[in-house]
Amino acid sequence: MLQHDPAAPRGPYNSLPMRRRKRIALIAHDNCKLDLLDWARYNVGTLRRHELFATGTTGALLAGELGLQVARFLSGPLGGDQQVGAGVAEGRIDFVLFFWDPLEPQPHDVDVKALLRIAVVYNVPVACNRATADFVLSSPLMDVEYERLVLDHSPPAIASAS
Repeated sequence: MLQHDPAAPRGPYNSLPMRRRKRIALIAHDNCKLDLLDWARYNVGTLRRHELFATGTTGALLAGELGLQVARFLSGPLGGDQQVGAGVAEGRIDFVLFFWDPLEPQPHDVDVKALLRIAVVYNVPVACNRATADFVLSSPLMDVEYERLVLDHSPPAIASAS
């Protein structure tokens, strides 16, 4: 376990390793699916070097249109967003690319918010638009092992009175 910076408000941190081959979850709301597909088409060579996961229709679209190997979760509104969140919490997802539509109400908004919250809790990179996805995917850190620091949320040990 790594100790936190003394100037940081809380600590200590656990170190969670990310392999060279990142595990990337791709999600897109209906109005954003074509934008994600266009972005993925441009980045298909880079995406092929990583392990890809996606929610229902998005995964089918990426696999069908680009020939990418994609492990599919359920559709977002049917539990897929929660499955991605569980993957983040369990250390099975390293990076979330979520093209969500901020101008359209979603019936599963609470699931979307929960996924974004859990990604922040576990210090997982999240890209919610094309520009951020471009910057993250083109980072030199995408192709090397990386130690992700996650705040230790376990309760403090209680000393026994002897």
